[in-house]
Amino acid sequence: MQRRHPEMKGAPPGPVLGIESSCDETAVALLDGAGNILAEALHSQIGEHAPFGGVVPEVAARAHLATLGPLVEAALAKAGIGGDEIAAVAATSGPGLIGGLIVGANFAKGLALAWGKPFLAINHLEAHALTARLPGIVSGGIDFPYLLLLVSGGHCQFVAVEAIGRYRLLGRTLDDAVGEAFDKAAKLLGLSWPGGPALERLAREGNPARIALPRPLLGRPGCDFSFSGLKTALAQEIAAFPPGALPRAAAADLAAGFQKTVTDVLADRADHALTLFAERHPGGTTLVLAGGVAANQAIRAALAAVAEAHGAQLAAPPLRLCTDNAVMVAWAGIERLRCGATSPIDHAPRPRWPLDAPDMALDPTPA
Repeated sequence: MQRRHPEMKGAPPGPVLGIESSCDETAVALLDGAGNILAEALHSQIGEHAPFGGVVPEVAARAHLATLGPLVEAALAKAGIGGDEIAAVAATSGPGLIGGLIVGANFAKGLALAWGKPFLAINHLEAHALTARLPGIVSGGIDFPYLLLLVSGGHCQFVAVEAIGRYRLLGRTLDDAVGEAFDKAAKLLGLSWPGGPALERLAREGNPARIALPRPLLGRPGCDFSFSGLKTALAQEIAAFPPGALPRAAAADLAAGFQKTVTDVLADRADHALTLFAERHPGGTTLVLAGGVAANQAIRAALAAVAEAHGAQLAAPPLRLCTDNAVMVAWAGIERLRCGATSPIDHAPRPRWPLDAPDMALDPTPA
Protein backbone atom coordinates (compact mmCIF):
# COMPACT_ATOMS: atom_id res chain seq x y z
CA MET A 1 0.00 0.00 0.00
CA GLN A 2 2.62 2.48 1.09
CA ARG A 3 5.16 4.29 -1.02
CA ARG A 4 8.28 5.49 0.77
CA HIS A 5 9.71 8.93 0.17
CA PRO A 6 12.69 9.35 2.51
CA GLU A 7 13.01 13.02 1.61
CA MET A 8 9.53 13.63 3.06
CA LYS A 9 10.38 12.37 6.56
CA GLY A 10 9.62 14.72 9.44
CA ALA A 11 6.71 17.07 10.10
CA PRO A 12 4.56 17.78 7.02
CA PRO A 13 5.27 21.20 5.47
CA GLY A 14 1.64 22.24 5.81
CA PRO A 15 -1.80 21.19 7.10
CA VAL A 16 -3.19 17.71 6.45
CA LEU A 17 -6.83 17.24 5.51
CA GLY A 18 -8.54 14.18 6.96
CA ILE A 19 -11.81 12.63 5.73
CA GLU A 20 -13.83 9.99 7.61
CA SER A 21 -16.77 8.19 6.00
CA SER A 22 -16.49 4.56 7.12
CA CYS A 23 -19.92 4.33 8.75
CA ASP A 24 -22.54 6.91 9.75
CA GLU A 25 -20.40 9.98 10.51
CA THR A 26 -19.32 12.28 7.69
CA ALA A 27 -16.35 14.17 9.11
CA VAL A 28 -13.60 16.48 7.90
CA ALA A 29 -10.67 17.89 9.87
CA LEU A 30 -7.59 20.01 9.24
CA LEU A 31 -4.48 19.55 11.41
CA ASP A 32 -1.23 21.45 11.14
CA GLY A 33 2.04 19.56 10.76
CA ALA A 34 2.45 19.28 14.51
CA GLY A 35 -1.02 17.76 14.98
CA ASN A 36 -2.84 20.82 16.29
CA ILE A 37 -6.48 21.02 15.20
CA LEU A 38 -7.13 23.94 12.85
CA ALA A 39 -10.73 23.15 11.91
CA GLU A 40 -13.37 20.43 12.07
CA ALA A 41 -16.69 19.89 10.31
CA LEU A 42 -19.13 17.06 10.98
CA HIS A 43 -22.47 15.77 9.75
CA SER A 44 -23.98 13.18 12.10
CA GLN A 45 -26.36 10.77 10.39
CA ILE A 46 -28.21 9.67 13.53
CA GLY A 47 -31.40 11.31 12.28
CA GLU A 48 -31.23 9.43 8.97
CA HIS A 49 -30.71 6.01 10.54
CA ALA A 50 -32.67 6.21 13.81
CA PRO A 51 -36.02 5.24 12.18
CA PHE A 52 -34.41 1.97 11.04
CA GLY A 53 -32.82 1.16 14.42
CA GLY A 54 -29.33 0.97 12.91
CA VAL A 55 -27.11 2.08 10.05
CA VAL A 56 -28.44 1.50 6.53
CA PRO A 57 -25.38 1.33 4.21
CA GLU A 58 -27.11 2.83 1.16
CA VAL A 59 -28.50 5.73 3.17
CA ALA A 60 -25.08 6.33 4.72
CA ALA A 61 -23.27 6.41 1.38
CA ARG A 62 -25.76 8.88 -0.10
CA ALA A 63 -25.43 11.15 2.94
CA HIS A 64 -21.63 11.10 2.66
CA LEU A 65 -21.87 12.04 -1.01
CA ALA A 66 -24.25 14.92 -0.31
CA THR A 67 -22.33 16.45 2.59
CA LEU A 68 -18.61 15.93 1.98
CA GLY A 69 -18.17 18.87 -0.40
CA PRO A 70 -19.81 21.45 1.88
CA LEU A 71 -17.94 20.08 4.90
CA VAL A 72 -14.55 20.44 3.21
CA GLU A 73 -15.42 23.98 2.14
CA ALA A 74 -16.51 24.83 5.68
CA ALA A 75 -13.31 23.42 7.22
CA LEU A 76 -11.07 25.28 4.78
CA ALA A 77 -12.97 28.50 5.39
CA LYS A 78 -12.77 28.10 9.16
CA ALA A 79 -9.01 27.50 8.96
CA GLY A 80 -8.59 30.34 6.49
CA ILE A 81 -6.50 28.34 4.03
CA GLY A 82 -6.78 27.15 0.46
CA GLY A 83 -6.11 23.84 -1.21
CA ASP A 84 -2.70 24.98 -2.39
CA GLU A 85 -1.58 25.21 1.24
CA ILE A 86 -2.53 21.61 2.07
CA ALA A 87 0.39 19.20 2.50
CA ALA A 88 -1.59 15.99 1.92
CA VAL A 89 -5.09 14.50 1.89
CA ALA A 90 -5.85 11.47 4.10
CA ALA A 91 -9.04 9.41 3.96
CA THR A 92 -10.33 6.33 5.72
CA SER A 93 -10.07 3.49 3.19
CA GLY A 94 -11.12 0.56 5.39
CA PRO A 95 -12.41 -1.26 7.26
CA GLY A 96 -16.03 -0.14 7.15
CA LEU A 97 -19.10 0.06 4.94
CA ILE A 98 -17.76 -0.17 1.41
CA GLY A 99 -20.15 2.41 -0.08
CA GLY A 100 -19.12 5.10 2.34
CA LEU A 101 -15.45 4.19 2.02
CA ILE A 102 -15.61 4.53 -1.76
CA VAL A 103 -17.30 7.93 -1.50
CA GLY A 104 -14.79 9.33 0.99
CA ALA A 105 -11.64 7.85 -0.55
CA ASN A 106 -12.55 8.87 -4.09
CA PHE A 107 -13.45 12.38 -2.94
CA ALA A 108 -10.06 12.62 -1.21
CA LYS A 109 -8.26 11.32 -4.29
CA GLY A 110 -9.99 13.95 -6.42
CA LEU A 111 -8.82 16.71 -4.09
CA ALA A 112 -5.28 15.31 -4.01
CA LEU A 113 -5.13 15.22 -7.81
CA ALA A 114 -6.66 18.68 -8.19
CA TRP A 115 -4.26 20.22 -5.68
CA GLY A 116 -1.24 18.15 -6.73
CA LYS A 117 -0.79 16.75 -3.22
CA PRO A 118 0.00 13.27 -1.82
CA PHE A 119 -2.85 10.93 -0.93
CA LEU A 120 -2.89 8.69 2.15
CA ALA A 121 -5.20 5.69 2.47
CA ILE A 122 -5.81 5.38 6.20
CA ASN A 123 -6.76 2.23 8.07
CA HIS A 124 -9.64 3.18 10.39
CA LEU A 125 -8.26 0.92 13.13
CA GLU A 126 -4.81 2.47 12.91
CA ALA A 127 -6.40 5.91 13.21
CA HIS A 128 -8.04 4.82 16.48
CA ALA A 129 -4.80 3.19 17.62
CA LEU A 130 -2.78 6.39 17.17
CA THR A 131 -5.30 8.92 18.51
CA ALA A 132 -3.82 8.87 22.01
CA ARG A 133 -0.54 10.17 20.52
CA LEU A 134 -2.21 13.45 19.50
CA PRO A 135 -0.57 16.48 21.11
CA GLY A 136 -2.16 17.31 24.45
CA ILE A 137 -3.93 13.99 25.01
CA VAL A 138 -1.28 12.68 27.41
CA SER A 139 1.22 14.92 29.16
CA GLY A 140 4.63 14.28 27.64
CA GLY A 141 3.15 12.17 24.85
CA ILE A 142 3.14 8.39 24.40
CA ASP A 143 6.10 6.47 23.03
CA PHE A 144 6.04 3.05 21.40
CA PRO A 145 5.42 0.33 22.36
CA TYR A 146 2.05 0.42 24.11
CA LEU A 147 -0.89 -1.91 24.58
CA LEU A 148 -4.10 -1.00 22.77
CA LEU A 149 -7.61 -2.12 23.68
CA LEU A 150 -9.80 -1.22 20.72
CA VAL A 151 -13.49 -1.44 21.59
CA SER A 152 -16.13 -0.34 19.10
CA GLY A 153 -19.26 -1.47 17.33
CA GLY A 154 -17.34 -3.76 15.00
CA HIS A 155 -14.06 -4.45 16.77
CA CYS A 156 -12.82 -5.74 20.12
CA GLN A 157 -9.14 -6.60 20.31
CA PHE A 158 -5.88 -6.23 22.21
CA VAL A 159 -2.98 -5.11 20.05
CA ALA A 160 0.67 -4.47 20.83
CA VAL A 161 1.39 -1.19 19.03
CA GLU A 162 5.13 -1.41 18.37
CA ALA A 163 5.58 1.32 15.74
CA ILE A 164 3.73 2.94 12.86
CA GLY A 165 2.54 0.06 10.71
CA ARG A 166 3.74 -2.61 13.15
CA TYR A 167 0.92 -4.18 15.13
CA ARG A 168 0.73 -7.57 16.85
CA LEU A 169 -2.68 -9.01 17.72
CA LEU A 170 -2.73 -10.45 21.25
CA GLY A 171 -6.44 -11.18 21.68
CA ARG A 172 -9.78 -10.58 19.99
CA THR A 173 -13.47 -11.29 20.29
CA LEU A 174 -14.56 -14.75 19.23
CA ASP A 175 -18.04 -13.52 18.26
CA ASP A 176 -19.65 -10.13 18.93
CA ALA A 177 -17.70 -6.92 19.37
CA VAL A 178 -18.39 -5.17 22.66
CA GLY A 179 -20.11 -2.20 20.97
CA GLU A 180 -22.28 -4.61 19.02
CA ALA A 181 -23.19 -6.34 22.28
CA PHE A 182 -24.19 -3.01 23.85
CA ASP A 183 -26.37 -2.13 20.85
CA LYS A 184 -28.08 -5.54 20.85
CA ALA A 185 -28.65 -5.37 24.60
CA ALA A 186 -30.14 -1.89 24.27
CA LYS A 187 -32.50 -3.11 21.57
CA LEU A 188 -33.63 -6.01 23.78
CA LEU A 189 -34.35 -3.48 26.53
CA GLY A 190 -36.42 -1.34 24.16
CA LEU A 191 -33.96 1.58 24.14
CA SER A 192 -33.41 4.00 21.28
CA TRP A 193 -30.54 3.83 18.81
CA PRO A 194 -27.61 4.31 19.17
CA GLY A 195 -27.90 1.82 21.97
CA GLY A 196 -24.59 2.07 23.83
CA PRO A 197 -25.03 5.60 25.22
CA ALA A 198 -28.71 4.92 25.97
CA LEU A 199 -27.85 1.79 27.96
CA GLU A 200 -25.14 3.62 29.90
CA ARG A 201 -27.62 6.35 30.89
CA LEU A 202 -30.24 3.82 32.01
CA ALA A 203 -27.65 1.80 33.95
CA ARG A 204 -27.06 4.78 36.26
CA GLU A 205 -30.57 4.21 37.66
CA GLY A 206 -30.17 0.50 38.31
CA ASN A 207 -28.65 -1.94 40.78
CA PRO A 208 -25.96 -4.01 38.99
CA ALA A 209 -26.07 -6.74 41.65
CA ARG A 210 -29.79 -7.47 41.44
CA ILE A 211 -29.67 -9.75 38.38
CA ALA A 212 -26.71 -12.13 37.86
CA LEU A 213 -25.42 -12.56 34.33
CA PRO A 214 -22.63 -14.88 33.10
CA ARG A 215 -19.15 -13.45 32.61
CA PRO A 216 -17.80 -15.13 29.46
CA LEU A 217 -14.14 -16.33 29.60
CA LEU A 218 -13.60 -14.65 32.98
CA GLY A 219 -10.37 -15.96 34.48
CA ARG A 220 -9.50 -18.05 31.41
CA PRO A 221 -5.93 -17.98 30.04
CA GLY A 222 -5.20 -15.50 27.27
CA CYS A 223 -7.03 -12.30 26.45
CA ASP A 224 -9.73 -13.24 23.94
CA PHE A 225 -13.35 -12.12 24.41
CA SER A 226 -16.83 -13.57 23.93
CA PHE A 227 -20.09 -11.66 24.27
CA SER A 228 -22.73 -13.59 22.32
CA GLY A 229 -23.63 -15.79 25.31
CA LEU A 230 -24.05 -12.73 27.51
CA LYS A 231 -26.54 -11.27 25.04
CA THR A 232 -28.47 -14.56 25.04
CA ALA A 233 -28.56 -14.61 28.86
CA LEU A 234 -29.94 -11.08 28.90
CA ALA A 235 -32.64 -12.06 26.40
CA GLN A 236 -33.65 -14.97 28.64
CA GLU A 237 -33.91 -12.68 31.68
CA ILE A 238 -36.13 -10.30 29.71
CA ALA A 239 -38.29 -13.17 28.44
CA ALA A 240 -39.18 -14.03 32.04
CA PHE A 241 -41.18 -10.80 32.33
CA PRO A 242 -44.78 -10.49 31.08
CA PRO A 243 -45.17 -9.41 27.43
CA GLY A 244 -44.95 -5.68 26.76
CA ALA A 245 -42.62 -2.95 27.86
CA LEU A 246 -40.34 -3.73 30.80
CA PRO A 247 -40.93 -1.83 34.04
CA ARG A 248 -38.44 1.04 34.22
CA ALA A 249 -36.84 -0.24 37.43
CA ALA A 250 -36.35 -3.73 36.01
CA ALA A 251 -34.90 -2.37 32.76
CA ALA A 252 -32.50 -0.19 34.74
CA ASP A 253 -31.33 -3.15 36.84
CA LEU A 254 -30.79 -5.24 33.72
CA ALA A 255 -28.88 -2.42 32.03
CA ALA A 256 -26.72 -1.92 35.11
CA GLY A 257 -26.06 -5.65 35.41
CA PHE A 258 -25.18 -5.94 31.74
CA GLN A 259 -22.79 -2.98 31.87
CA LYS A 260 -21.15 -4.27 35.07
CA THR A 261 -20.70 -7.70 33.51
CA VAL A 262 -19.07 -6.28 30.38
CA THR A 263 -16.87 -4.06 32.53
CA ASP A 264 -15.75 -6.98 34.68
CA VAL A 265 -14.92 -9.05 31.58
CA LEU A 266 -12.94 -6.23 29.98
CA ALA A 267 -11.03 -5.64 33.23
CA ASP A 268 -10.20 -9.34 33.58
CA ARG A 269 -9.07 -9.61 29.95
CA ALA A 270 -7.01 -6.42 30.35
CA ASP A 271 -5.30 -7.91 33.40
CA HIS A 272 -4.23 -10.92 31.32
CA ALA A 273 -3.26 -8.76 28.33
CA LEU A 274 -1.09 -6.42 30.41
CA THR A 275 0.78 -9.41 31.83
CA LEU A 276 1.37 -10.83 28.35
CA PHE A 277 2.36 -7.44 26.98
CA ALA A 278 4.87 -6.85 29.81
CA GLU A 279 6.54 -10.18 29.10
CA ARG A 280 7.13 -9.17 25.48
CA HIS A 281 7.68 -5.44 26.00
CA PRO A 282 9.09 -4.76 29.49
CA GLY A 283 9.47 -1.05 28.69
CA GLY A 284 5.84 -0.53 27.71
CA THR A 285 3.83 1.06 30.53
CA THR A 286 0.73 2.43 28.79
CA LEU A 287 -2.67 0.89 28.12
CA VAL A 288 -4.49 2.87 25.43
CA LEU A 289 -8.27 2.62 25.27
CA ALA A 290 -9.80 3.60 21.93
CA GLY A 291 -12.99 3.24 19.91
CA GLY A 292 -16.58 4.28 20.52
CA VAL A 293 -17.03 2.17 23.65
CA ALA A 294 -14.05 3.98 25.20
CA ALA A 295 -16.51 6.78 25.96
CA ASN A 296 -18.19 4.59 28.62
CA GLN A 297 -17.19 6.01 32.01
CA ALA A 298 -17.62 2.78 33.99
CA ILE A 299 -15.30 0.95 31.59
CA ARG A 300 -12.74 3.76 31.75
CA ALA A 301 -12.68 3.69 35.54
CA ALA A 302 -12.30 -0.10 35.73
CA LEU A 303 -9.47 -0.20 33.19
CA ALA A 304 -7.67 2.69 34.89
CA ALA A 305 -7.64 0.62 38.10
CA VAL A 306 -6.31 -2.46 36.29
CA ALA A 307 -3.57 -0.42 34.60
CA GLU A 308 -2.57 1.12 37.92
CA ALA A 309 -2.31 -2.34 39.50
CA HIS A 310 0.23 -3.22 36.80
CA GLY A 311 2.22 -0.04 37.31
CA ALA A 312 0.91 1.29 34.00
CA GLN A 313 -1.18 4.28 32.98
CA LEU A 314 -4.47 4.32 31.09
CA ALA A 315 -4.56 6.72 28.16
CA ALA A 316 -7.87 7.44 26.46
CA PRO A 317 -8.85 10.23 24.07
CA PRO A 318 -11.46 12.80 25.09
CA LEU A 319 -15.00 11.55 24.52
CA ARG A 320 -15.51 13.37 21.23
CA LEU A 321 -12.45 11.65 19.75
CA CYS A 322 -13.53 8.15 20.82
CA THR A 323 -16.23 7.83 18.18
CA ASP A 324 -15.48 8.00 14.45
CA ASN A 325 -13.92 11.36 13.60
CA ALA A 326 -11.67 12.97 11.01
CA VAL A 327 -9.14 14.32 13.50
CA MET A 328 -7.78 10.81 14.03
CA VAL A 329 -7.66 10.24 10.26
CA ALA A 330 -5.65 13.41 9.64
CA TRP A 331 -3.37 12.53 12.57
CA ALA A 332 -2.72 9.02 11.22
CA GLY A 333 -1.84 10.70 7.93
CA ILE A 334 0.65 12.95 9.71
CA GLU A 335 2.19 9.97 11.52
CA ARG A 336 2.70 8.17 8.20
CA LEU A 337 4.00 11.26 6.43
CA ARG A 338 6.60 11.63 9.18
CA CYS A 339 7.82 8.18 8.15
CA GLY A 340 7.97 9.31 4.53
CA ALA A 341 4.97 7.20 3.48
CA THR A 342 2.15 7.98 1.04
CA SER A 343 -0.35 5.81 -0.86
CA PRO A 344 -0.84 5.18 -4.58
CA ILE A 345 -3.79 7.01 -6.06
CA ASP A 346 -5.28 3.70 -7.23
CA HIS A 347 -5.43 2.23 -3.72
CA ALA A 348 -8.76 0.38 -3.44
CA PRO A 349 -10.95 0.84 -0.34
CA ARG A 350 -11.86 -2.42 1.39
CA PRO A 351 -14.51 -3.45 3.92
CA ARG A 352 -12.01 -5.61 5.87
CA TRP A 353 -8.50 -4.44 6.66
CA PRO A 354 -6.93 -5.90 9.81
CA LEU A 355 -4.20 -3.98 11.59
CA ASP A 356 -1.74 -6.81 11.13
CA ALA A 357 -2.35 -7.09 7.36
CA PRO A 358 0.95 -7.28 5.39
CA ASP A 359 0.25 -4.04 3.53
CA MET A 360 0.04 -2.09 6.81
CA ALA A 361 3.82 -2.38 7.25
CA LEU A 362 6.03 0.40 5.98
CA ASP A 363 8.10 -0.77 3.04
CA PRO A 364 11.75 -0.20 3.95
CA THR A 365 12.66 0.12 0.28
CA PRO A 366 12.39 3.63 -1.20
CA ALA A 367 9.89 3.92 -4.06
